[in-house]
Amino acid sequence: MNKTLVAYFSASGVTKRLAGNLAKATGADLFEIVPQVPYTDADLNWMDKNSRSTKEMKDKSSRPAVAGKVADMESYDKIFVGFPIWWYVAPTIVNTFLEQYDLTGKTVVPFATSGGSGMGRTNAGLAPSCKGANLKEGKRFAANATETELAAWASKF
Repeated sequence: MNKTLVAYFSASGVTKRLAGNLAKATGADLFEIVPQVPYTDADLNWMDKNSRSTKEMKDKSSRPAVAGKVADMESYDKIFVGFPIWWYVAPTIVNTFLEQYDLTGKTVVPFATSGGSGMGRTNAGLAPSCKGANLKEGKRFAANATETELAAWASKF
């Protein structure tokens, strides 16, 4: 098989650019994880304890709905999954995305963007959603990471 997918959730466009560069650097297919109910600026206000994103991140069982699915997920054996770091982990919509599929035997590699924090407890939060997969340690990248840098990192998997 040896088919690779770059799936990503991007709230502000930063992760989208990085995911596009990673897909180009690796020759992978690209899939955007789109929320069924789009996030507004107010939803993303992490300073507001009543904002949607804050409530979702406090409730580890929260699973925001995803609009659309990867039509042929069974054809991929390596999945890079990208997202912004929220509260030192992946946004719960990433768990929703992963839980939609049988990931048995697939390699799942997280990558993230962040204003400054690292990957934190990301793998611990994603592991239950990756049953049967080989979940690798991911990496946080700067928004301006080059295709060369991304290709070198991705080649380890």
